[in-house]
Amino acid sequence: MSILRAGAAGPRVQKQVLRTGLRLAPGSKAVSPTPLNQILAGDCIEAMRGLPEASVDLVFADPPYNLQLEGGLTRPDQSEVDAVDDDWDKFASFADYDRFTQRWLAAARRAMKDDATIFVIGSYHNIFRVGAIMQDLGFWILNDIVWRKANPMPNFRGRRFTNAHETLIWASKSASAKSYTFNYEALKAGNEDRQMRSDWFFPICTGAERLKDAAGRKTHPTQKPEALLARIMMAASKPGDVVLDPFFGSGTTGAVAKRLGRHFIGCERDPAYLAAATARIAAVEPLPESAFSTPLAKRQEKRVAFASLIEAGMIAPGAELFDEKRRSTAIARADGAIALGDIVGSIHKIGALAQGLPACNGWTFWRTMQDGAEISIDELRGEFRARAGEAEAG
Repeated sequence: MSILRAGAAGPRVQKQVLRTGLRLAPGSKAVSPTPLNQILAGDCIEAMRGLPEASVDLVFADPPYNLQLEGGLTRPDQSEVDAVDDDWDKFASFADYDRFTQRWLAAARRAMKDDATIFVIGSYHNIFRVGAIMQDLGFWILNDIVWRKANPMPNFRGRRFTNAHETLIWASKSASAKSYTFNYEALKAGNEDRQMRSDWFFPICTGAERLKDAAGRKTHPTQKPEALLARIMMAASKPGDVVLDPFFGSGTTGAVAKRLGRHFIGCERDPAYLAAATARIAAVEPLPESAFSTPLAKRQEKRVAFASLIEAGMIAPGAELFDEKRRSTAIARADGAIALGDIVGSIHKIGALAQGLPACNGWTFWRTMQDGAEISIDELRGEFRARAGEAEAG
C-alpha cells in the first residue's frame, strides 16, 4: 500500500504514444491507472476528480455530519464527553454544507461504474439533506438502512430521546442501473435463510478495535465498526472489486477490503488519520478466498429445461412427481412436459394449477423418488448443472 498526494502529477509522458502504438490525439492526456490499495492524501474532491472515470464498483462515504455543536458536552458528573468538535465537521451554514455535499457526491458519481452503488451514512443532522442532493444528482435510492446501535451514547441532558441509530442511504448511479451487485442469496444464507432486513444491529466501535494514540485517546472520533463495513461489502460487492472511501479516516474501509479480497481507494487529508490508517491496514491478514467468495446468484445460473433432466436419464418418463405434502401427483412425460390427469403443461403451469394459484416455481414445488429417497427436482437440476460444468471444464 502507498500514499499519493491528491492532484500530484503521475509519471511524465515523454512521447505521446500509448503502449498499443496508437498516438494520442493532440491536446489529450494519458489516463492514469486506478490507484488500487492506496490512500490519496489531500482534498477528497480533488482526489476523486483525478480518478479514471467509471473505475470503482462500490462507494462507502462517511462524510462530516455537520453536528452544529455549540460548546462542549458534559455528563451529569461534569466530566467532559469526547464529542465531535473537529474543524472538519464545521460549516458556516447549511448552504455551505449543501455545496460541499453536492461537489463530493458529483465527484464520486463520476468515478462510479454504471452498475456501481454507493452507501452514505449519516445522522438526523445531515442525512436528509444528503438524500435530497443525491436525488438531484440522478442517484436512485434503493434502500435506507438503519444501523441500530447496541451501546449508544446516552442523552446526558435528558431533553431528547437517546440517539440510538444512524441511517445509511444505499443508491445506484441512476434509475436505469439494473445490474448492480446485490448478493441476496449469500446474505439470506447467513441470516437463518431469511431475507436480510434493512435494520442492522451492531455495537459502536469499542475495545481492541478502537484505535487510540499513545496517550490512550481515540485516534478518530467517529470510527465505524468493521462489522458494519463487512456487511456492506459482502452485500454489494464481489471479490476483486474496487471500493472507494472519500472520507477514509482511520481506515476501516481499507482494513475490511483487504481482509475480504477487495481493492480499496481512500481519500484523507489529515496526516494523523492517514498515518494511523496506513499502519492499521499493513497489519491486516487477508482471509483465504474460501471464507469470502461469493456464490453465483440463482438468477445468474445457467438455465436448464425440465426436458434436459429427462434426456439425461435423471428422471424417467412416467415417473411420478408430487408436492411436499403429497396432495397432488403428476406424471413426467418424455417430451419434458408433465401431466396432471388429462391436463398437460410445464412443471410451473401444472404446479400453479394444482394449487389454484396464478403462478408457481415448479422446480421447488415438485419432488420425486430417487433410489428409494425423496428428492426435489431442483436438487436434480443442481446435479445436472454440476455435471455440465465438469464436462465443459474437461
